[in-house]
Amino acid sequence: MKKNIIYLLITTSLIFCQYAQPYPPLDLVSIPTAGTLPRGHYSLENIFTKDGGILPKFSIGITDNFTLGISYGLHNFIGTGSIIKNKEYPEVQLKYRIFDETETIPGMVIGLDTQGRGRYYETVTTEVDIFDGDGDVIGSNLIENDINRYDQKAIGLYFVISRNWASLGNFGIHAGISKNLTEVDDKDNDINLFFGFDKELNRSFSLFAEYNFALNDDGQNGTNTEFEELIDTDGKGYLNAGLRWSVTDNLMLEVNVNDLAKNNKVEKSQNRELKVIFFEQF
Repeated sequence: MKKNIIYLLITTSLIFCQYAQPYPPLDLVSIPTAGTLPRGHYSLENIFTKDGGILPKFSIGITDNFTLGISYGLHNFIGTGSIIKNKEYPEVQLKYRIFDETETIPGMVIGLDTQGRGRYYETVTTEVDIFDGDGDVIGSNLIENDINRYDQKAIGLYFVISRNWASLGNFGIHAGISKNLTEVDDKDNDINLFFGFDKELNRSFSLFAEYNFALNDDGQNGTNTEFEELIDTDGKGYLNAGLRWSVTDNLMLEVNVNDLAKNNKVEKSQNRELKVIFFEQF
């Protein structure tokens, strides 16, 4: 009986105590949209991920059309072992909306996001066999290879369009093209494509889904054999989904599931993440 009462109270609070989302999503699970922070607003976002990892990001709306952000990833932040930094310096996010959405044209944004997903690797050590004149193995050498990349590469420079419709709650479609200029040691530097959607289920809850083709991380122009124990993909891109809840007037929670189609062959299961977003006005 007590459990039923608690369940009823929780359900009632979700139905009647609803808080509308204050601004369009800046990102879906990992891909950007044409949404920007309103002028004079800021957000502090924390993503809790695998290996006790945490990825805090601070964003600020400089104008209604220009958003600036920085992020800094740590691993083993929760749990045991030494804390591992992705880099010595933070990553940056810049987003400028060049066209506002109207009834006839979608919103359009150009931007830069250098924050990849997962761990950042500078080098990887591989063992190379040494052969004698008869072709027999007589020893081995350890060689360090530059890798300089995240588990999943950052979006990099991008252009995104977004279109929204009021259909029993907002329904938005987002598509973009991007170019990563820094994580290119694998010589796979193709232009990338991505798309996704968000759908309001009610005032408080929104559902996200996205597909990142990861054309610059499919091994077609380079080789992953030097570090396939760390990063080895199937070449079919990343399918991700998430659910966002506006808990209060300035707090949102999000649960994401990454790589539903299992593009990453190193991981044995999908990666689940929790995102906490606090936002306020100056």
